[in-house]
Amino acid sequence: MTTYSVDPGAPDASYLRFWREKHLCTLTTLRPDGSPHVVPVGVTYDPEARLARVITNKASAKVGHVTAAGADGAPVAVCQVDGRRWATLEGRASVSTDPERIAEAERRYAERYGRAPGPNPSRVVIEIALTRALGRG
Repeated sequence: MTTYSVDPGAPDASYLRFWREKHLCTLTTLRPDGSPHVVPVGVTYDPEARLARVITNKASAKVGHVTAAGADGAPVAVCQVDGRRWATLEGRASVSTDPERIAEAERRYAERYGRAPGPNPSRVVIEIALTRALGRG
């Protein structure tokens, strides 16, 4: 197995297929002291828009870490693993409260994970503007 880098806006078919499989992922954000905060999340990957999306509660620590980074966004990574196969997407994250953006993230979540997320009036979407994609498998 070879580790490789791909253009996050133009992944090869196998990389994209892996991101369409149902896998639990992790999101890594940075705390104010610079230490990593890694949590399990569901992630959707939209190469056409060069975005990864994570739906979450607006009061979560991950949202706080992203918003604390300011207007330029926070450097983050999302990763999924299946045995020896893995894929990581890196980029700058921002938080959106826009109902249309949240609805799109929910739709993509339901498509990937086979079920719609439950109602949550405190839901926001973390959008990651992708700059790098890595993987193995």
